[in-house]
Amino acid sequence: MTNEKESSSGSDDVINASEFASEETFYSPPAQKSVKEIIEADHKDESLKKYKEQLLGENASGPVLVEPDNPKNVLVRRISLVSDDQVKHSMDLPAKGDFVFCVKEGCTYRIRFEFVVQREIICGLKYAHKVSRLGVGVTKELYMLGSYGPRHEPYTYETSPEEAPSGILSRGKYRVHSLITDDDKNIWLDWSWHIEIAKSW
Repeated sequence: MTNEKESSSGSDDVINASEFASEETFYSPPAQKSVKEIIEADHKDESLKKYKEQLLGENASGPVLVEPDNPKNVLVRRISLVSDDQVKHSMDLPAKGDFVFCVKEGCTYRIRFEFVVQREIICGLKYAHKVSRLGVGVTKELYMLGSYGPRHEPYTYETSPEEAPSGILSRGKYRVHSLITDDDKNIWLDWSWHIEIAKSW
C-alpha cells in the first residue's frame, strides 16, 4: 500500500472491497497468523519475541474479548469529522437510520475513526467509500488505516487533512456508501450516510 488514500470516479454507490484490488497492485499481504500461533511460536527467538510484544503488547498471554458474543474482530465505534481541531460531527456505529454530516465548503478537515480489535490481529485495515449525487457516482476513495493487535482499549486513527469542495455547483447533499475491510477482504462494517456541502457549519 503506497498511499494513505487512493481515489477515482465511480458510476454508482454500490461498493465492493474487491474493486479496490487494482489500487494495491504492488502490495502483497502477509500470511495470516492467529494470536494463538504467534504466542506458541519459538520463545527463544528474540526477534519473534519483539514482534509479539509489538503486535500484542500486554495481551500476549491469551485472547482479548471485548464483546464475547459478537463474532466480529473489528468493532467500529464511531466516525467523526474534525476541522480546526474540533469535532464538528460524530456518528456512532453501527448507524441507526439516516445520518447527515453538514460540511462547510472549502474547509480543511480530517476523518477520525474509533474502533476496537478483539480476538485476532487485523492486517491492513481499510476504510473505503463511494460518493454519489442524484444517483451519479462522484468519487470513490480508499484509506489505509494500518494493522492492529487485539486490546481492550479503543484505537483512534485520523486521516491526513483534506479540503472540502466549494462553489455553488458543489453545494448540496451527497450519498456516501462506506465499508470497513482488511487485507483478507473481511467486511467488518457496511453502511450508508449523507454529506451536505453548505456555506456554513
